[in-house]
Amino acid sequence: MSDAVPPRVSDRRPRHRDRHGRGMRGPVAPPQVPLAVSRSEAFDDLVRDSAHRLERHWPQLAGVDFAVQEVPRADGLPADGVTVPLGRLVPAHGHRPDCVVVYRRPVELRTKSRDERALLVHEVVVEQVAELLGLSPESVDPRYGQD
Repeated sequence: MSDAVPPRVSDRRPRHRDRHGRGMRGPVAPPQVPLAVSRSEAFDDLVRDSAHRLERHWPQLAGVDFAVQEVPRADGLPADGVTVPLGRLVPAHGHRPDCVVVYRRPVELRTKSRDERALLVHEVVVEQVAELLGLSPESVDPRYGQD
C-alpha cells in the first residue's frame, strides 16, 4: 500500500473553466448579432430608421420627436372599442415639439416576420407624418402601400 496521504479539501486548487489553457470564454452572442438585441430595441431601431428615411426628403421633420409606446392608453382608444390604433400624432404644445408615436405591441401582433414589421412600422410613420404635414401618405413617400 501507498503511504501517500490524499490532499485535504483546502489544499485542492479550485477548478476553472480554463482548465485546458484556452483562456476565458467569450460572450454567448457578440453585440452585433441580433440575439443580443431585445425585441423592444429592435422595434425602436425600425422606427428610428423609418424616421431618418423620411427626414432626408422632408428636412422640417428634424424638429419632430419619434417615440415608441407599448400600447395605447385606454382613454385614447376610439369609441367603437374594436379598432386599436397603431400610432398617433401628438401635436406640439408649449415647448414640447410635435411627436409621432408608434405602438409596439399592436404592430407586433399584426406581423409575423421582421420584414413585415419593418414595412408596417414605416407605413404607420408615413401616415402620421402625412397627417402632421397635411399631405397624403403617397406624397410623403411615393412607395407607400406598394409593398
